[in-house]
Amino acid sequence: MIKILIVDDHAIVRKGMREIVGDTSDITITGEASNWQEALSKVFTESFDVVILDIAMPDKSGLDILEQIIEEKPGLPVLMLSM
Repeated sequence: MIKILIVDDHAIVRKGMREIVGDTSDITITGEASNWQEALSKVFTESFDVVILDIAMPDKSGLDILEQIIEEKPGLPVLMLSM
């Protein structure tokens, strides 16, 4: 089972990702974050196989969040979303 963390400030995007992934039997969304603090807290304390990260987050860029994830968990794959 592939465990995914979705990081996006828009609830509708997180819900849509949940519905898309819900059709796949070997992938599950085990975490959601709506801001950079939640995202980093979850990445550093929980176990995920992939992070789906919005590039345009309020208060802190998705690229800045990505840098911190790479520092702490260099092997964790991150898929960046952009409009």
